[in-house]
Amino acid sequence: MIQMKDNSPIKFLDLKAINKAFEPELSDTLLQISRSGQYVNGEISTTFEKNFADYIGTNHCISLGNGTNALELILQAYLIMGHLKEGDEILVPANTFFATFLAISNQGLKPVAVEPELYSFNISSRSLEQKITRKSRALVLVHLFGRNAYSEEIRQLIDKHQLKLIEDNAQAVGCIFKGVKTGALGHVAAHSFYPTKNLGALGDAGAVTTNEPELASIIRALTNYGGKEKYKFEYIGTHSKMDEIQAGVLNVKLPHLDKSNRRRTEIADAYLKGIDPQHVTLPMKTGPNQVLSHTWHLFTLLVEKREKLIQYLSQNGIETAIHYPIPPHLQPAYQKVNFGKLPLTEKIHREIISIPLHPELRDNEISTIIDTINNWEGK
Repeated sequence: MIQMKDNSPIKFLDLKAINKAFEPELSDTLLQISRSGQYVNGEISTTFEKNFADYIGTNHCISLGNGTNALELILQAYLIMGHLKEGDEILVPANTFFATFLAISNQGLKPVAVEPELYSFNISSRSLEQKITRKSRALVLVHLFGRNAYSEEIRQLIDKHQLKLIEDNAQAVGCIFKGVKTGALGHVAAHSFYPTKNLGALGDAGAVTTNEPELASIIRALTNYGGKEKYKFEYIGTHSKMDEIQAGVLNVKLPHLDKSNRRRTEIADAYLKGIDPQHVTLPMKTGPNQVLSHTWHLFTLLVEKREKLIQYLSQNGIETAIHYPIPPHLQPAYQKVNFGKLPLTEKIHREIISIPLHPELRDNEISTIIDTINNWEGK
């Protein structure tokens, strides 16, 4: 059994250590907000919206409660604008978290599941083209695990079929494609700042970014019960706000995001160079010379004997996770929906395992993880 020198386990994700790196500025900011008497709809959230729009490279940012709300309100706004109607088909990666499907179904739209590329885990442009029909109106493009899913082939399909491109950028903040950040590649994007994300709040929070002024205006109204003016409501909206505490935390962290993403890339590079590919299937690396083109929110492996590897790593003090054990199309909620055959998606969800990767992971911990996997006798 391989042990750390201090015998401490290697956590899958150490949020305490991650947030400690922002002290004392983080605690000072929280104290200032506590004393301000302004906790919602204040200057701090307005400042974050400007800062995040500038970072992503869009004209508009609407802060709100969480990433799922962001997707739902984007779709609702398009329904209000007449770009979508109930029952329209929305193309979506089959290999994603359940919330992406949920947002589509909750708006009375039909999710159409598209198979991924096996070793990038992201949507396949070839499979996408095969699933486009006369009823297709939009693509929710998920940049899964922090990997850019956009490509020239996808752009051509979007243009050819006049689809709305909605980015799910919940896991890929800071990711770049040919000089443009994810979140600014499509017509509109949803972001999540759940604490585990690369840019994480201390609670739940999300945002929408877009260059479309009418869309931004409607989404902002929808977050405020459907009203653009106080006590006057144009739409059947909801209440979804980012509070000042979360905005303040994100304002502290945002200037350091690229640095922490670079550290994630260093760790991923060490894994890609050090882990023996005969033992497990490694993720495909992003194309050359694209700075921060993949932000490595997660580092995922494929292995047929997954449970044995998880047990082995646990016995050696290494925590792991599964993202995700059950694909959306096999969830009980969709048992009456026929999504067709999705063998690649099911293979990924059957074999995937995530190993530790976060900016505060130490070099000796990285080496221990690599050596432990390479010494696995169950390979």
